[in-house]
Amino acid sequence: MSMGKISQQIKKFIPRRIGYTLRRLKLWYGRMRYRGNNFYCPVCEHGYRFFFDGGFDLPVISEMEIVGAGKRPNAICPGCSSNDRDRLVLLALKNQKYNFLPADKLLHIAPEPSLATWLGNYQMKHHGQYIKGVKYHEGFYYGNDVHLIDLLQLPFKSDTFNLVICNHVLEHIPDDVAAMKEILRVLVKGGQAILQVPWSMKLDETFEDPNIQSIDDREKFFGQFDHVRLYGRDFPSRLRSVGFDIKVLSVNDLDLNKDTITSFGLNSKELIFVARKA
Repeated sequence: MSMGKISQQIKKFIPRRIGYTLRRLKLWYGRMRYRGNNFYCPVCEHGYRFFFDGGFDLPVISEMEIVGAGKRPNAICPGCSSNDRDRLVLLALKNQKYNFLPADKLLHIAPEPSLATWLGNYQMKHHGQYIKGVKYHEGFYYGNDVHLIDLLQLPFKSDTFNLVICNHVLEHIPDDVAAMKEILRVLVKGGQAILQVPWSMKLDETFEDPNIQSIDDREKFFGQFDHVRLYGRDFPSRLRSVGFDIKVLSVNDLDLNKDTITSFGLNSKELIFVARKA
């Protein structure tokens, strides 16, 4: 059994309250111990001597040049555990020219803990509603305020949310088109969704095969034991096919210079896929 699968199974057996408390203590310790000036995290707004390396290596990740996967230096903040993708998404959310925030109603699916803390505080300050949902609870990551929801059948009325954030989820879902349609349904007209996925720079078309079922084969072909596809450069087209208008943002679109990219520990190849309900 792969280390990723073992980790997932262990987390499921840890009571949420205990795991969540242990994680918060660990992050407090990291924030105190590793303070410095070499790197800066815009999520927890602290400086650090270094960021931890993140991710893991598999042959397919380097062979297919998968963005959003693989072992990355200076990726994980020791104070809030944000990764490079989390920090880039936050910088996009803060950029006023894209009108993500403030949002009257925000749905965050599989919420990244560091982003969720920041967004919860922001929405409370601006009197906006913030709903977090996940398929199942993991004790290390989620508190009792996270709802159990199914992305294929969201328990919300149509035209409800101004913003949906759903990062690195669609690659886990066999019927990703149905999930995209559900996200489109619950957005208000003009509402936006940030939909990050790992994707290959070498693939013109997304690769998926329902016959690939075993953990080893999924790691071999998709880059992770619980992924069911590897997205290609056609990911924006797949989103358009269900009715979204698509905008793809790069670090240049966010007006980030080289020094900021380095000190914030960002991946300059990462793109942000923004889907808008027309």
